[in-house]
Amino acid sequence: MTDRPRLTVLGTGYLGITHAACMASEGFEVLGVDVDAEKVAKLNAGEVPIYEPGLEELLADGLRSGRLQFTTSYERAAEFGDVHFVCVGTPQRRDGQGADLSQVNACVNALAPQLTRPCLIVGKSTVPAGTAVALAARVAEIAPAGDAAQVCWNPEFLREGHGVQDTLSPDRLVIGVRSARAEAVLREVYAPQLAAGIPMFVTDLATAELAKVAANAFLATKISFINAVAEVCDKANANVTVLAGILGADPRIGGAFLQPGLGFGGGCLPKDVRAFLARAGELGAGDALAFLRDVDAINLGRRTGMVNLAVEAAGGSIAGKSVGVLGAAFKPGSDDVRDSPALDVAQILHGMGAEVTVYDPAATENARKVAPELKYAETAIGAATGADVLLLLTDWPEFAQLDPAELGAVTAAKTIIDGRYMLDPAAWRAAGWHYRASGIPAASTADV
Repeated sequence: MTDRPRLTVLGTGYLGITHAACMASEGFEVLGVDVDAEKVAKLNAGEVPIYEPGLEELLADGLRSGRLQFTTSYERAAEFGDVHFVCVGTPQRRDGQGADLSQVNACVNALAPQLTRPCLIVGKSTVPAGTAVALAARVAEIAPAGDAAQVCWNPEFLREGHGVQDTLSPDRLVIGVRSARAEAVLREVYAPQLAAGIPMFVTDLATAELAKVAANAFLATKISFINAVAEVCDKANANVTVLAGILGADPRIGGAFLQPGLGFGGGCLPKDVRAFLARAGELGAGDALAFLRDVDAINLGRRTGMVNLAVEAAGGSIAGKSVGVLGAAFKPGSDDVRDSPALDVAQILHGMGAEVTVYDPAATENARKVAPELKYAETAIGAATGADVLLLLTDWPEFAQLDPAELGAVTAAKTIIDGRYMLDPAAWRAAGWHYRASGIPAASTADV
């Protein structure tokens, strides 16, 4: 092995591109690998296929320096790399709720037969507990290097919209290893983070595999809890945002992820919650995580609740009404529309006969591919023009700055449903708007 390990990153989706560009920015020689030749060509030309702040600049710097390249050749990757990071997707299975490991298996099956010298295969993909042990046995069987090609697990904890920051300066590192050599190599890879005082948890393979899904399941539970409380607040005429602040002030609870809203979506939390539950069942511990079914159901129910609010605000029927939707991405800072609550609600309303116009600062093109039946606007004003009902469904910061007077001048009716609790109810009601949000009283003393 050279003085500093050379890295390959297998898979150039959101995780892979971000990891490759960030590692190159720290001075490593990095080779990204993907089976999609067109995608590889675009990456080598500096084209970033995703929206992630700061990533385009890092990619350009890596390519310009020569430290970062992309290829379709697993043979070249095996010859080049000392540490091979597996960063392919593990989506939900089509025939169940477990994780689909076909990409992980295909990746390892393509790489391992090419491995002729000691190296590490480091999984970053989110996988069920037990996957790494199975892959290690497979690698030992088909790799010419045998046991010298070691499998480790190093889960990622990236937040879309903060991926560069979370890679270069994570709040913790987790490595599941089986040897002192593997630990030493990964400590060298993450030397800048360790020097900055970022803690590293060195553990077994199964614990490392569980770290990501357990964290996501806990966060999902916290989100669904406060959203369930919002429904109670509706019945009790209480204010969920004030209540969330009170709960978050308790240091045992904390305010992070305790904000009510339309619920979670994206490519991680929903499928990770379901995969965690499915794997627990396979291991005979399904009853211990049975509550996650309710967590998932509460989350999906928020979308139905938003649709019901929109129908109610439209006078009992949404058919033939014009609906403006602010937001299509599943969260701000991203162009990702996978399992997006915002886009789901927009599509449901369209299916009920509404004319729906969507605006999103970054996700319009991806939304248009998924939901071409909807109309799209280039500005928030464009989406609001002529609207009988306006829905705020993704919490982009710019939406908090909307001027109620400016929007009120272009809508057909001053009716807004705040699905992300970004607006000041008193200010909007004072401007003549009918403001609605689940868990916010229709009128409060603050509005009088």
